[in-house]
Amino acid sequence: MALTDRINPTVHNRSASVQSGPQKLKILARYVLRLLVAGLLSVPSGLQAQDFSELDAFIGKKDSILITDAHEQILFSKNADQKRIPASILKIFTALVGLHYLGDHYRFPTEFYLDPQSNLKIKGYGDPLLVSEVLSKISQILAVLLKQSNPINDLVLDDSYFRQPLTIPGITSSAQPYDAPNGALCVNFNTVAFKRTAQGYVSAEPQTPLLPFVVKKIKASRLNEGRIVFSHNKNEIPIYAGKLFQYFLGKQGVRFSGKIKLGRVNAKVDRLIFRYESLSSLNQSVVRLLEYSSNFMTNQVLIATGAQIIGSPGTLAKGVTIATDYARQVLDIADMTIVEGSGISRDNKVSATQMDRVLQEFLPYHYFMRRAGREYYKTGTLSGISTRAGYIKRANGKLCRYIIMLNTPGKSTEPLALRLLRILD
Repeated sequence: MALTDRINPTVHNRSASVQSGPQKLKILARYVLRLLVAGLLSVPSGLQAQDFSELDAFIGKKDSILITDAHEQILFSKNADQKRIPASILKIFTALVGLHYLGDHYRFPTEFYLDPQSNLKIKGYGDPLLVSEVLSKISQILAVLLKQSNPINDLVLDDSYFRQPLTIPGITSSAQPYDAPNGALCVNFNTVAFKRTAQGYVSAEPQTPLLPFVVKKIKASRLNEGRIVFSHNKNEIPIYAGKLFQYFLGKQGVRFSGKIKLGRVNAKVDRLIFRYESLSSLNQSVVRLLEYSSNFMTNQVLIATGAQIIGSPGTLAKGVTIATDYARQVLDIADMTIVEGSGISRDNKVSATQMDRVLQEFLPYHYFMRRAGREYYKTGTLSGISTRAGYIKRANGKLCRYIIMLNTPGKSTEPLALRLLRILD
Protein backbone atom coordinates (compact mmCIF):
# COMPACT_ATOMS: atom_id res chain seq x y z
CA MET A 1 0.00 0.00 0.00
CA ALA A 2 1.38 3.39 -0.92
CA LEU A 3 2.00 6.04 1.70
CA THR A 4 -0.79 8.16 0.25
CA ASP A 5 -3.23 5.29 0.90
CA ARG A 6 -2.49 5.52 4.58
CA ILE A 7 -2.90 9.28 4.93
CA ASN A 8 -6.09 11.20 4.40
CA PRO A 9 -5.53 13.88 1.71
CA THR A 10 -5.55 17.41 2.99
CA VAL A 11 -8.44 18.37 0.72
CA HIS A 12 -11.08 15.98 -0.63
CA ASN A 13 -11.24 16.00 -4.43
CA ARG A 14 -14.85 16.51 -5.50
CA SER A 15 -14.20 18.33 -8.80
CA ALA A 16 -14.27 15.15 -10.87
CA SER A 17 -18.03 14.91 -10.43
CA VAL A 18 -18.63 18.59 -11.27
CA GLN A 19 -18.79 19.98 -14.79
CA SER A 20 -16.19 22.56 -15.75
CA GLY A 21 -16.98 26.24 -15.87
CA PRO A 22 -16.32 29.29 -13.70
CA GLN A 23 -19.85 29.37 -12.26
CA LYS A 24 -19.79 25.71 -11.27
CA LEU A 25 -16.40 26.18 -9.65
CA LYS A 26 -17.66 29.13 -7.63
CA ILE A 27 -20.64 27.08 -6.45
CA LEU A 28 -18.30 24.24 -5.48
CA ALA A 29 -16.02 26.63 -3.61
CA ARG A 30 -18.91 28.06 -1.62
CA TYR A 31 -20.15 24.52 -0.83
CA VAL A 32 -16.75 23.42 0.45
CA LEU A 33 -16.43 26.64 2.47
CA ARG A 34 -19.79 26.00 4.16
CA LEU A 35 -18.74 22.47 5.04
CA LEU A 36 -15.50 23.70 6.52
CA VAL A 37 -17.27 26.35 8.60
CA ALA A 38 -19.79 23.78 9.78
CA GLY A 39 -16.97 21.44 10.78
CA LEU A 40 -18.19 18.70 8.40
CA LEU A 41 -14.88 18.52 6.63
CA SER A 42 -12.10 17.83 9.11
CA VAL A 43 -9.03 19.21 7.45
CA PRO A 44 -5.86 18.87 9.54
CA SER A 45 -4.71 22.46 9.61
CA GLY A 46 -1.22 22.85 8.18
CA LEU A 47 -0.63 19.10 7.83
CA GLN A 48 0.49 17.51 4.57
CA ALA A 49 1.28 13.92 3.65
CA GLN A 50 5.00 14.63 3.68
CA ASP A 51 4.80 15.64 7.37
CA PHE A 52 4.23 11.99 8.29
CA SER A 53 6.49 10.41 5.68
CA GLU A 54 9.45 10.42 8.05
CA LEU A 55 7.50 8.17 10.45
CA ASP A 56 6.93 5.51 7.81
CA ALA A 57 10.51 4.25 7.76
CA PHE A 58 10.44 3.58 11.51
CA ILE A 59 7.49 1.17 11.34
CA GLY A 60 8.56 -2.33 10.34
CA LYS A 61 6.54 -5.47 9.68
CA LYS A 62 6.23 -6.22 13.40
CA ASP A 63 5.31 -2.65 14.35
CA SER A 64 2.15 -0.53 14.25
CA ILE A 65 1.19 3.13 14.48
CA LEU A 66 -2.08 5.01 14.42
CA ILE A 67 -2.65 8.77 14.80
CA THR A 68 -6.17 10.20 14.96
CA ASP A 69 -7.34 13.77 15.38
CA ALA A 70 -10.17 15.15 17.52
CA HIS A 71 -12.59 14.81 14.56
CA GLU A 72 -11.91 11.06 14.28
CA GLN A 73 -9.90 11.59 11.10
CA ILE A 74 -6.95 9.22 10.71
CA LEU A 75 -3.85 11.32 10.16
CA PHE A 76 -1.45 8.42 9.75
CA SER A 77 -1.78 4.66 10.00
CA LYS A 78 0.41 1.67 9.34
CA ASN A 79 -0.32 -1.95 10.31
CA ALA A 80 -2.98 -0.59 12.67
CA ASP A 81 -5.23 -3.65 12.50
CA GLN A 82 -2.49 -6.18 13.23
CA LYS A 83 -2.29 -7.40 16.82
CA ARG A 84 0.84 -6.65 18.81
CA ILE A 85 2.13 -7.22 22.32
CA PRO A 86 0.98 -4.06 24.12
CA ALA A 87 3.14 -4.29 27.27
CA SER A 88 2.13 -1.72 29.90
CA ILE A 89 -0.10 0.47 27.73
CA LEU A 90 -2.65 -2.29 28.43
CA LYS A 91 -2.96 -0.74 31.90
CA ILE A 92 -5.04 2.05 30.34
CA PHE A 93 -7.63 -0.54 29.29
CA THR A 94 -7.65 -2.31 32.67
CA ALA A 95 -8.06 1.03 34.45
CA LEU A 96 -11.12 1.70 32.28
CA VAL A 97 -12.60 -1.68 33.22
CA GLY A 98 -12.24 -0.94 36.94
CA LEU A 99 -13.59 2.60 36.64
CA HIS A 100 -16.58 1.38 34.63
CA TYR A 101 -17.68 -1.41 36.97
CA LEU A 102 -16.46 -0.26 40.40
CA GLY A 103 -16.96 3.47 39.87
CA ASP A 104 -14.64 6.46 40.04
CA HIS A 105 -15.10 6.88 43.79
CA TYR A 106 -14.86 3.23 44.83
CA ARG A 107 -12.66 2.64 47.87
CA PHE A 108 -11.23 -0.76 48.75
CA PRO A 109 -12.44 -1.90 52.19
CA THR A 110 -10.64 -3.86 54.92
CA GLU A 111 -12.73 -5.21 57.80
CA PHE A 112 -11.87 -5.90 61.44
CA TYR A 113 -13.90 -8.32 63.59
CA LEU A 114 -13.83 -9.52 67.18
CA ASP A 115 -15.05 -13.06 67.76
CA PRO A 116 -16.48 -14.60 70.99
CA GLN A 117 -13.02 -15.94 71.92
CA SER A 118 -11.47 -12.44 71.79
CA ASN A 119 -9.66 -13.15 68.54
CA LEU A 120 -9.11 -10.18 66.28
CA LYS A 121 -9.90 -11.03 62.67
CA ILE A 122 -8.80 -9.02 59.63
CA LYS A 123 -10.49 -9.58 56.29
CA GLY A 124 -8.94 -8.12 53.15
CA TYR A 125 -10.69 -7.19 49.92
CA GLY A 126 -7.69 -6.52 47.71
CA ASP A 127 -6.71 -2.98 48.74
CA PRO A 128 -3.45 -2.34 46.83
CA LEU A 129 -2.52 0.63 49.02
CA LEU A 130 -2.36 -0.84 52.51
CA VAL A 131 1.03 0.62 53.41
CA SER A 132 2.80 1.15 56.73
CA GLU A 133 1.47 4.70 57.20
CA VAL A 134 -2.09 3.42 56.78
CA LEU A 135 -1.56 0.48 59.15
CA SER A 136 -0.28 2.92 61.78
CA LYS A 137 -3.45 5.05 61.53
CA ILE A 138 -5.75 2.01 61.56
CA SER A 139 -3.98 0.72 64.66
CA GLN A 140 -4.63 3.98 66.48
CA ILE A 141 -8.36 3.59 65.85
CA LEU A 142 -8.39 -0.11 66.75
CA ALA A 143 -6.56 0.55 70.01
CA VAL A 144 -9.48 2.67 71.17
CA LEU A 145 -12.09 0.16 70.00
CA LEU A 146 -10.25 -2.77 71.62
CA LYS A 147 -9.61 -1.06 74.93
CA GLN A 148 -12.14 -3.20 76.78
CA SER A 149 -10.94 -6.44 75.14
CA ASN A 150 -7.21 -6.14 75.86
CA PRO A 151 -5.39 -8.53 75.74
CA ILE A 152 -6.43 -10.08 72.45
CA ASN A 153 -6.07 -13.81 71.94
CA ASP A 154 -5.15 -14.70 68.32
CA LEU A 155 -4.73 -12.46 65.30
CA VAL A 156 -6.65 -14.21 62.52
CA LEU A 157 -6.11 -13.30 58.86
CA ASP A 158 -8.84 -13.84 56.28
CA ASP A 159 -7.61 -13.59 52.69
CA SER A 160 -10.43 -15.67 51.21
CA TYR A 161 -11.87 -12.87 49.06
CA PHE A 162 -9.28 -13.83 46.41
CA ARG A 163 -8.68 -17.49 45.62
CA GLN A 164 -5.15 -18.59 46.41
CA PRO A 165 -2.70 -19.14 45.00
CA LEU A 166 -3.15 -16.59 42.21
CA THR A 167 -0.98 -17.23 39.17
CA ILE A 168 -0.51 -14.29 36.81
CA PRO A 169 0.91 -15.08 33.33
CA GLY A 170 4.21 -13.27 32.92
CA ILE A 171 4.85 -12.96 36.66
CA THR A 172 7.85 -14.97 37.82
CA SER A 173 9.17 -15.84 41.26
CA SER A 174 11.95 -13.25 41.05
CA ALA A 175 12.77 -10.76 43.79
CA GLN A 176 11.83 -7.84 41.54
CA PRO A 177 8.92 -5.61 42.70
CA TYR A 178 7.22 -5.93 39.30
CA ASP A 179 6.85 -9.64 40.07
CA ALA A 180 5.04 -9.06 43.37
CA PRO A 181 2.16 -11.56 43.59
CA ASN A 182 -1.47 -10.60 44.21
CA GLY A 183 -3.73 -11.36 47.15
CA ALA A 184 -6.76 -10.17 49.09
CA LEU A 185 -4.75 -9.11 52.16
CA CYS A 186 -1.44 -7.53 51.21
CA VAL A 187 0.67 -4.78 52.77
CA ASN A 188 3.42 -2.62 51.28
CA PHE A 189 2.93 -4.19 47.82
CA ASN A 190 4.26 -7.46 49.29
CA THR A 191 7.78 -6.06 49.32
CA VAL A 192 10.28 -4.75 51.86
CA ALA A 193 13.22 -2.47 51.08
CA PHE A 194 16.38 -3.00 53.12
CA LYS A 195 20.08 -2.21 53.32
CA ARG A 196 23.03 -3.46 55.32
CA THR A 197 25.01 -1.28 57.70
CA ALA A 198 27.83 -1.93 60.13
CA GLN A 199 25.17 -2.71 62.73
CA GLY A 200 23.38 -5.19 60.49
CA TYR A 201 20.31 -5.09 58.28
CA VAL A 202 17.99 -2.10 58.58
CA SER A 203 14.88 -0.95 56.79
CA ALA A 204 15.46 1.35 53.81
CA GLU A 205 12.10 2.99 54.53
CA PRO A 206 11.86 4.65 57.96
CA GLN A 207 8.07 4.17 58.17
CA THR A 208 8.43 0.38 57.92
CA PRO A 209 10.12 -1.66 60.67
CA LEU A 210 12.37 -4.54 59.75
CA LEU A 211 10.69 -7.41 61.59
CA PRO A 212 12.49 -10.64 62.52
CA PHE A 213 10.19 -12.46 60.07
CA VAL A 214 11.65 -10.26 57.32
CA VAL A 215 15.29 -10.44 58.44
CA LYS A 216 15.20 -14.22 58.15
CA LYS A 217 14.13 -13.95 54.52
CA ILE A 218 16.71 -11.22 53.81
CA LYS A 219 19.54 -13.37 55.15
CA ALA A 220 18.42 -16.23 52.93
CA SER A 221 18.66 -13.89 49.91
CA ARG A 222 22.34 -13.08 50.67
CA LEU A 223 21.80 -9.54 49.39
CA ASN A 224 23.29 -6.46 51.03
CA GLU A 225 20.56 -4.13 49.85
CA GLY A 226 17.47 -4.01 47.67
CA ARG A 227 13.97 -5.41 48.04
CA ILE A 228 12.61 -8.80 48.88
CA VAL A 229 9.23 -9.96 47.63
CA PHE A 230 6.88 -12.15 49.62
CA SER A 231 5.22 -15.09 47.93
CA HIS A 232 2.31 -17.46 48.44
CA ASN A 233 4.79 -20.03 49.71
CA LYS A 234 3.96 -20.88 53.34
CA ASN A 235 1.37 -18.05 53.30
CA GLU A 236 4.13 -15.44 53.51
CA ILE A 237 1.88 -12.67 52.13
CA PRO A 238 -0.93 -12.70 54.75
CA ILE A 239 1.43 -13.70 57.57
CA TYR A 240 3.60 -10.64 56.89
CA ALA A 241 0.47 -8.48 56.88
CA GLY A 242 -0.48 -9.93 60.26
CA LYS A 243 2.95 -9.39 61.78
CA LEU A 244 3.05 -5.80 60.60
CA PHE A 245 -0.43 -5.12 62.01
CA GLN A 246 0.64 -6.74 65.28
CA TYR A 247 3.68 -4.45 65.41
CA PHE A 248 1.69 -1.24 64.95
CA LEU A 249 -1.06 -2.38 67.32
CA GLY A 250 1.61 -3.17 69.89
CA LYS A 251 2.91 0.40 69.63
CA GLN A 252 -0.62 1.52 70.62
CA GLY A 253 -0.66 -0.76 73.66
CA VAL A 254 -2.67 -3.65 72.22
CA ARG A 255 -1.34 -6.97 73.51
CA PHE A 256 -1.78 -10.46 72.07
CA SER A 257 -1.66 -13.66 74.12
CA GLY A 258 -2.09 -16.03 71.16
CA LYS A 259 -0.60 -16.43 67.73
CA ILE A 260 -0.95 -15.16 64.18
CA LYS A 261 -2.79 -17.60 61.92
CA LEU A 262 -5.02 -17.86 58.86
CA GLY A 263 -8.74 -18.27 59.33
CA ARG A 264 -12.15 -17.09 58.19
CA VAL A 265 -14.64 -14.53 59.42
CA ASN A 266 -17.93 -16.02 60.60
CA ALA A 267 -20.42 -13.23 59.94
CA LYS A 268 -23.05 -14.95 62.11
CA VAL A 269 -21.07 -14.75 65.34
CA ASP A 270 -18.13 -12.40 64.75
CA ARG A 271 -18.72 -8.75 65.50
CA LEU A 272 -17.61 -6.12 62.99
CA ILE A 273 -15.84 -3.43 65.00
CA PHE A 274 -14.29 -1.34 62.23
CA ARG A 275 -14.52 -1.10 58.45
CA TYR A 276 -11.65 0.82 56.93
CA GLU A 277 -12.09 2.27 53.44
CA SER A 278 -9.02 3.16 51.45
CA LEU A 279 -7.86 6.76 51.73
CA SER A 280 -7.52 6.74 47.94
CA SER A 281 -10.52 6.57 45.64
CA LEU A 282 -10.22 4.39 42.57
CA ASN A 283 -9.58 7.56 40.55
CA GLN A 284 -6.55 8.30 42.71
CA SER A 285 -5.42 4.67 42.62
CA VAL A 286 -5.51 4.70 38.82
CA VAL A 287 -3.30 7.80 38.76
CA ARG A 288 -0.74 5.95 40.87
CA LEU A 289 -0.86 2.67 38.96
CA LEU A 290 -0.32 4.56 35.70
CA GLU A 291 2.43 6.77 37.12
CA TYR A 292 4.40 3.88 38.63
CA SER A 293 3.23 1.32 36.04
CA SER A 294 2.42 -1.06 38.87
CA ASN A 295 1.64 -4.59 37.71
CA PHE A 296 0.56 -5.46 41.25
CA MET A 297 -1.95 -2.61 41.55
CA THR A 298 -3.38 -3.16 38.08
CA ASN A 299 -4.13 -6.84 38.61
CA GLN A 300 -5.50 -6.13 42.10
CA VAL A 301 -8.05 -3.84 40.41
CA LEU A 302 -8.83 -6.44 37.74
CA ILE A 303 -9.32 -9.33 40.18
CA ALA A 304 -11.36 -7.20 42.60
CA THR A 305 -13.58 -6.10 39.71
CA GLY A 306 -14.24 -9.72 38.78
CA ALA A 307 -15.06 -10.58 42.39
CA GLN A 308 -17.40 -7.61 42.70
CA ILE A 309 -19.36 -8.35 39.51
CA ILE A 310 -19.30 -12.16 39.31
CA GLY A 311 -18.83 -12.95 42.99
CA SER A 312 -16.08 -14.02 45.38
CA PRO A 313 -13.61 -15.54 45.50
CA GLY A 314 -11.87 -13.29 43.04
CA THR A 315 -9.83 -15.04 40.37
CA LEU A 316 -7.86 -13.90 37.37
CA ALA A 317 -10.29 -15.76 35.12
CA LYS A 318 -13.23 -13.76 36.48
CA GLY A 319 -11.36 -10.49 36.00
CA VAL A 320 -10.44 -11.40 32.43
CA THR A 321 -14.06 -12.38 31.73
CA ILE A 322 -15.29 -8.98 32.89
CA ALA A 323 -12.58 -7.21 30.89
CA THR A 324 -13.49 -9.16 27.75
CA ASP A 325 -17.18 -8.36 28.27
CA TYR A 326 -16.33 -4.68 28.63
CA ALA A 327 -14.30 -4.71 25.42
CA ARG A 328 -17.13 -6.37 23.53
CA GLN A 329 -20.15 -4.60 25.01
CA VAL A 330 -18.81 -1.09 25.64
CA LEU A 331 -15.93 -0.68 23.20
CA ASP A 332 -17.39 -2.92 20.47
CA ILE A 333 -14.14 -4.91 20.29
CA ALA A 334 -14.84 -8.60 19.75
CA ASP A 335 -11.36 -10.12 19.54
CA MET A 336 -9.10 -8.45 22.10
CA THR A 337 -6.72 -11.09 23.51
CA ILE A 338 -6.30 -10.45 27.24
CA VAL A 339 -4.80 -12.97 29.70
CA GLU A 340 -4.05 -10.53 32.57
CA GLY A 341 -4.41 -6.80 33.16
CA SER A 342 -0.97 -5.26 33.55
CA GLY A 343 0.64 -6.06 30.20
CA ILE A 344 3.46 -8.10 31.70
CA SER A 345 2.39 -11.20 29.75
CA ARG A 346 3.50 -11.56 26.16
CA ASP A 347 0.29 -13.48 25.48
CA ASN A 348 -1.72 -10.25 25.54
CA LYS A 349 -2.39 -9.19 21.94
CA VAL A 350 -4.07 -5.92 20.92
CA SER A 351 -4.11 -3.90 17.72
CA ALA A 352 -3.44 -0.17 17.46
CA THR A 353 -7.02 0.27 16.19
CA GLN A 354 -8.33 -1.42 19.33
CA MET A 355 -6.11 0.71 21.55
CA ASP A 356 -7.40 3.81 19.78
CA ARG A 357 -10.92 2.81 20.82
CA VAL A 358 -9.61 2.48 24.39
CA LEU A 359 -8.13 5.99 24.19
CA GLN A 360 -11.45 7.34 22.92
CA GLU A 361 -13.17 6.02 26.02
CA PHE A 362 -10.33 7.11 28.32
CA LEU A 363 -10.47 10.72 27.09
CA PRO A 364 -12.31 12.05 30.20
CA TYR A 365 -9.49 10.60 32.30
CA HIS A 366 -6.56 11.61 30.08
CA TYR A 367 -5.18 13.88 32.79
CA PHE A 368 -4.59 10.77 34.94
CA MET A 369 -1.65 9.97 32.68
CA ARG A 370 1.89 11.23 32.97
CA ARG A 371 2.25 14.65 31.37
CA ALA A 372 5.21 16.18 29.57
CA GLY A 373 4.36 19.54 28.02
CA ARG A 374 1.58 18.98 25.49
CA GLU A 375 1.68 15.19 25.77
CA TYR A 376 -0.26 12.85 28.07
CA TYR A 377 1.14 9.36 27.72
CA LYS A 378 1.75 5.83 28.98
CA THR A 379 4.72 3.74 27.93
CA GLY A 380 5.28 0.00 27.92
CA THR A 381 8.47 -2.02 27.88
CA LEU A 382 9.25 -5.72 27.73
CA SER A 383 12.31 -7.43 26.29
CA GLY A 384 12.26 -6.53 22.59
CA ILE A 385 8.99 -4.57 22.99
CA SER A 386 8.49 -0.79 23.20
CA THR A 387 5.04 0.81 23.17
CA ARG A 388 3.56 4.23 23.82
CA ALA A 389 0.00 5.57 23.74
CA GLY A 390 -1.64 8.82 24.69
CA TYR A 391 -2.74 12.26 23.60
CA ILE A 392 -1.04 15.33 22.17
CA LYS A 393 -2.63 18.75 22.62
CA ARG A 394 -2.53 20.91 19.49
CA ALA A 395 -2.49 24.70 19.25
CA ASN A 396 -6.29 24.77 18.99
CA GLY A 397 -6.58 22.96 22.33
CA LYS A 398 -7.85 19.73 20.73
CA LEU A 399 -6.30 16.38 21.58
CA CYS A 400 -4.92 14.02 18.97
CA ARG A 401 -4.70 10.35 19.94
CA TYR A 402 -1.72 8.18 19.05
CA ILE A 403 -0.60 4.60 19.52
CA ILE A 404 2.91 3.35 18.74
CA MET A 405 3.56 -0.38 19.15
CA LEU A 406 7.08 -1.53 18.28
CA ASN A 407 7.48 -5.31 18.50
CA THR A 408 10.83 -5.27 16.69
CA PRO A 409 13.73 -5.85 19.14
CA GLY A 410 16.08 -2.91 19.56
CA LYS A 411 13.57 -0.20 18.73
CA SER A 412 12.33 2.59 21.01
CA THR A 413 9.21 4.73 20.79
CA GLU A 414 11.08 7.80 22.08
CA PRO A 415 12.37 9.17 18.75
CA LEU A 416 8.98 8.58 17.14
CA ALA A 417 7.21 10.43 19.93
CA LEU A 418 9.58 13.41 19.56
CA ARG A 419 8.95 13.57 15.82
CA LEU A 420 5.22 13.30 16.37
CA LEU A 421 5.26 16.20 18.80
CA ARG A 422 7.06 18.32 16.21
CA ILE A 423 4.66 17.36 13.41
CA LEU A 424 1.61 18.11 15.54
CA ASP A 425 3.00 21.39 16.87
